Amino acid sequence: MSPMPDRPESNDAVREERGRFGEVIAEGRPRTVLIAAAVFWVVMLFAADLSPAVALLGFLAIVAAVLLALPAGGKVMAPRATDRLPPRRWPDTGMKLLLDGMEEPAFLTDAEGTLRYQNAAAAAEFGPARMGDPLAFRLRVPEILDAVQRAGNGESLPPVRFAERGSNERHFVARCSPLRLPRPEPRRRPDFVLLRFRDESEAVRLDRMRSDFIANASHELRTPLASLTGFIETLLGPARRDEANRERFLAIMLEQARRMGRLIDDLMSLSRLEMKAHVRPTGDVDLAEVLPAVVDMLAPVATARQATIVVAESLPHASIAGDRDELTQVFANLVENAVKYGRNAGCIALGLAEEEGDDGRPGFRISVTDDGPGIAAEHLPRLTERFYRVDAARSREQRGTGLGLAIVKHIVNRHQGRLVIRSEVGSGTTVNVWLPRRLQLSDAEMTKEAEMFVPEHFEG
Repeated sequence: MSPMPDRPESNDAVREERGRFGEVIAEGRPRTVLIAAAVFWVVMLFAADLSPAVALLGFLAIVAAVLLALPAGGKVMAPRATDRLPPRRWPDTGMKLLLDGMEEPAFLTDAEGTLRYQNAAAAAEFGPARMGDPLAFRLRVPEILDAVQRAGNGESLPPVRFAERGSNERHFVARCSPLRLPRPEPRRRPDFVLLRFRDESEAVRLDRMRSDFIANASHELRTPLASLTGFIETLLGPARRDEANRERFLAIMLEQARRMGRLIDDLMSLSRLEMKAHVRPTGDVDLAEVLPAVVDMLAPVATARQATIVVAESLPHASIAGDRDELTQVFANLVENAVKYGRNAGCIALGLAEEEGDDGRPGFRISVTDDGPGIAAEHLPRLTERFYRVDAARSREQRGTGLGLAIVKHIVNRHQGRLVIRSEVGSGTTVNVWLPRRLQLSDAEMTKEAEMFVPEHFEG
């Protein structure tokens, strides 16, 4: 962006000089003008040898000009706020430095909406603009342009909210503030209008997630609750003495109650994980011990599906800083999903290998691979959303709550790891979990390391 001058434009300066005489008179100084005129013509009478008639005519002409410049009634006007536009000024260096020091995008226009400056954040967010062009050339939001125009007329406005549509929806709050430079006479119209933007996209996204979560949780709980209520009413009414159906109804009621229990347990797990999301666990966990324990724990589930879980007999020592119970929950969830949603009599393979992370840190990659039907690419980015199911009917049939992978994501994030899901229809699914190696650090280094946070990534 080319530097702009810190002084008014030359044509603006000339325009500002015009009408000074009329302003002096209107501000209540006609006596000063008449005295100065009288002195001038007296000097001209004696020093320049003007005739008395010429000097008198000149003085009378000035008197007439003063009288014509006075408002109607011949009364001198008191100083008041003028409605004419202030001269078109450019912001000085101090004002530019102040705007550049702001983290939020900001534009500075004159009272007419002509762009006078934009800070670096505005250029990065909305693209560079040419100074002296109307703001409408860069921002085409009617609400914002109307707010700038009203602020240019001296109005104080509430914040303006608008959404920027596109591949990634963005939500902003814009604030218009009229700015007035110190002047001897008050003005209604400001010299500049400051337009600031605050990005609230993340807050809107979180609010929507919270609303969706409450709606989904209510729906998931309402279904088994309605089933329980219906069967209880049936047993208390028409089926009071129906011995044949009583056992069947009670078995269904028990399954629905257990489903509600599983859902509440998962909701409580999510709540606990979110409360300690930024607290890194410090326990010493060997993944080579966790994975065989998970295989033994899920052996009955695999047997019921005639599936085989394969894990190497000798796994490399893999020491990480973590919570053993949470990591067991992660791999048990992933292996159980592979068993339930893979093919019947399928094979699930667990792998453990050393691997550097994307940031160069040493760590370990744990893979869970099945030979099931696979998952279509459009579902992969949403698999870790709460209550998201690729096949809702099959998920309920397998007693799923739709929260398993959301819990996995939160635990992996808490351990500063990375979760990657890859799948192709007809070729099975592989879930990779990368976790950083436990390092022998000093207390100061441990504190610094604990403050780091690696966001989650999902790849198809």
